[in-house]
Amino acid sequence: MSKIGIYPGTFDPITNGHIDLIKRSLKIVNKLIVAVSNDYSKDYLFSSDERVSIIKNSLFKDLRFDTRRVEILSFNTLTTSLCLKHKATIIFRGLRAVSDFEYEFQLAGMNRQLNNKIETVFLMSDPDKQVISSKFVKEIAKFKGKIDDFVTKSTKRAIKEKYD
Repeated sequence: MSKIGIYPGTFDPITNGHIDLIKRSLKIVNKLIVAVSNDYSKDYLFSSDERVSIIKNSLFKDLRFDTRRVEILSFNTLTTSLCLKHKATIIFRGLRAVSDFEYEFQLAGMNRQLNNKIETVFLMSDPDKQVISSKFVKEIAKFKGKIDDFVTKSTKRAIKEKYD
């Protein structure tokens, strides 16, 4: 039986921290859907189409992930609705620090209330990637700092195009 998981997020842009969680999620499920939130109430550097494209380039071109095991899509529904649509039984969420826990704990509880057949799995970030966040990457890039250790080549290129 194929186990399908969903890793939802804004991925604005995708970082090596996100990629670490994707790799580790693939040890648990046969297929992972990286679901790019298209929440219109947020102000993004990249559009949802751009974020999907950047993720595809990072995972499939730069890192050569198996396209049969990873799918990238954007969504603007409840995560639990997306899970039902794609027959996913696990939602993956990353935790970098204790400060992430309260929000993630509440979100997992609400998702459980919406559908108790879907489990939320929290994965701790690898210690050397805990400080990486999309927000910090964008700020460093904006001020012409070096982001090579935080993102893939194609993500770096996309960020550079935005700030040049």
